[in-house]
Amino acid sequence: MLTIGNHTLTSNVLLAPMAGISDVPFRTLCQAYGAGLTTTEMLSGPALFDPYKHSLRPYKTPKQSIAHSIQIVGHDPQHMARCAKVAVDEYHADIVDINMGCPAKKVCKKAAGSALLQDEALVKAILQAVVEAVSVPVTLKIRTGWDPHNKNAVSIARMAEAIGIEALVIHGRTRDCLFNGKAEYDTIAQVKQSVTIPVIANGDIDSAQKALDVLSYTQADGVMIGRGAQGQPWLFKSIVDTLRDHAPTAVSVAHIKQCMANHLTHIHAFYPHQAAINFGKKHLNAYFKLLQ
Repeated sequence: MLTIGNHTLTSNVLLAPMAGISDVPFRTLCQAYGAGLTTTEMLSGPALFDPYKHSLRPYKTPKQSIAHSIQIVGHDPQHMARCAKVAVDEYHADIVDINMGCPAKKVCKKAAGSALLQDEALVKAILQAVVEAVSVPVTLKIRTGWDPHNKNAVSIARMAEAIGIEALVIHGRTRDCLFNGKAEYDTIAQVKQSVTIPVIANGDIDSAQKALDVLSYTQADGVMIGRGAQGQPWLFKSIVDTLRDHAPTAVSVAHIKQCMANHLTHIHAFYPHQAAINFGKKHLNAYFKLLQ
């Protein structure tokens, strides 16, 4: 079982924070299928500090049975500390996650996300400010480095552990790689050998067998599923069953139809009409893509 701070998770298979994807309906669905932790889409200051912004609605999470993790993004240490406090005090985060893994240009051009990996002094200042600002566990999500010639995940991980970060998620690509090519797991294995805090492997995990292979190769404490969960949220149950030596139940077409219907119902109950249509189309496309 995976423990982060004072939270023992129900499984070591986690849902990744994904912009425009990991909203309340999707997080709730993945939790029902066995995700041991779900994390909000990344939140910047404006979305946290202005409760009337429409963009905040997707981040509000109903009372749930598992730990509630909110991910924050930014580049200024004191601003990040304020974001963390708001996440805990006003939105009742059980865990605060720091985004230093997003490779999107609009994030990196603000010297946030994975762009921070180029400046270890600033990384240290941000981690210290956030850890000191809140009493809940703080986790960190990173990539292996800035580019294939500059992989510094090991040094970042050691720094994070020394500061008080409670768990580390590593996506097996550099910032320059974006989502191209294949994820590599050698760096994740090196990090796991370098620290004692939980290390969660992320990147290209889209089946129970792949999860087993990645855990075996890296010796990581858990896996985080991102794009692999889109259109197949039952993947969490399949992985959890496999890890517990239970034969995964075959997913029938009837089950897929029911899952899609339930998902759409939750979307339409959560969003205003037009937004529900837009989000519904996005998720239906993912389901149908895998059914082809």
